[in-house]
Amino acid sequence: MDDEQSNSGERAHPYVGMWVTADGHIRQELLTEGRYDEARGRRRSAYTGDYRVAGTRIEYVDDTGFTADGTFEGDVLHHGGYVFYREGSDAHRRAMRS
Repeated sequence: MDDEQSNSGERAHPYVGMWVTADGHIRQELLTEGRYDEARGRRRSAYTGDYRVAGTRIEYVDDTGFTADGTFEGDVLHHGGYVFYREGSDAHRRAMRS
C-alpha cells in the first residue's frame, strides 16, 4: 500500500470518523492512527484492520490479511459494493430519507 498521506499522525486526512450505510446496518469508524473498526448490525468489531488514504482512495488490510479498497466522493464512500455516508452529513440525511 503506497500512500501519499501517512496515518501515523504526520498528516491528517479529512475522512477520519464514522461512516455508515443508509440503513445504519454497517458502521465503519476510521480512526486517526490508521486503524478501522467495522460493526455489522449488533456485531461490534466484526472487521478490524489497517487502512491508508491516498487522495480520495482508501486501501484496507483487515487483521486476517484480506484486502479491499474504496473511493471517497465528498461525504460518500464507495467500498465493497456498499455506499457509506459520513455520519450526520447532508448526504447521510438524504440517503436515510430515500
